[in-house]
Amino acid sequence: MDCPASATFTAAELAIVLSHYDLGVVQSITGFPRGSRRSPKAGIVAEHGKYLLKRRAEHRADAERARFGHLVQQTLAAVGYPAPQLVPTRSGGDTLLELKGHVYELFKFIAGERYRRSPAQTREAGLALAKFHQLTAAFPGVDFAQRGDYHDATAIRTGLCAIGSTLNSHDSFTGDEAALAALIQDLLTTYDRAADAVNRTAYAAWPLRLIHSDFHPGNLLFRRDKVVAVFDYDSVRLARRVIDVANGALQFSLLAGQDPLLWPDQVDEQRFVAFLNGYCSCLPLEPQEAACVPSLMVEALITECVPPITQTGTVGKWAGFRVLQMVRRKTAWLAEHAERLVGMVPV
Repeated sequence: MDCPASATFTAAELAIVLSHYDLGVVQSITGFPRGSRRSPKAGIVAEHGKYLLKRRAEHRADAERARFGHLVQQTLAAVGYPAPQLVPTRSGGDTLLELKGHVYELFKFIAGERYRRSPAQTREAGLALAKFHQLTAAFPGVDFAQRGDYHDATAIRTGLCAIGSTLNSHDSFTGDEAALAALIQDLLTTYDRAADAVNRTAYAAWPLRLIHSDFHPGNLLFRRDKVVAVFDYDSVRLARRVIDVANGALQFSLLAGQDPLLWPDQVDEQRFVAFLNGYCSCLPLEPQEAACVPSLMVEALITECVPPITQTGTVGKWAGFRVLQMVRRKTAWLAEHAERLVGMVPV
């Protein structure tokens, strides 16, 4: 199955949107092909500076949700956190522009480099997450935040079952229907066991707080090993902080490659430790929180692949069946080595 084409701006759309901002004379507009294919971006060089324009993907075009994310982002930027600066429109100072059913955002451009997978950058990423949690601990207006996360979620189990029942004739599964059914059952069992392990701790008693909920290498920029930007506040929600910590530890220690079938089973343990060292240098974890990390990593990895495969049969450019096979191997490794990984978490 071919990947869906990336969404793009039209020239007329850009002219109308940019007319709502005070940028001075626009000198150049360049496509910016990073991030979601469903959310087009453009680099703008203008008289008053450099900017990044983004049209929110349709599934993220909820204005109320977006404004809450902007409030978090602006509050963090005001106290020195590396959150990109939002540019208000000419009229009213709103940082969201709603036109013809679309929602747009404009940011001051930040120069930086992508994650290079170094332990130094990984430690700084963990520290950046801890500072996010620290600075949002007493955030006002949290009643407007979304709730819910990937732990012990009915939607994830339902999504896994939907993969088996609705996509078994998809190109990526053709000829593997029986293997797919067994694979889905294995992942359901793995997810249940991980969720049960977390529930046997004091997880339910831990306080809800604002978490980033999408903390991964693609949402950070670095310069000289320091984090200079943390992007994407669309998924900010109320949950337990260890949800963010475990997902971050997974994302920053994942060993990947071109073909999911060839991805190593294990995580990069040096980066796993570096991320958690960075986090705990600012906000130490309680022992029971540390005990949850490998099981929550299992849940997070399964969760990441379910929605795209349910919707399209693929995860980015990869066929869904191959991704699920990879996830089964990696989650099995995490479960087998959970006790040793817990021992690496600083508390």
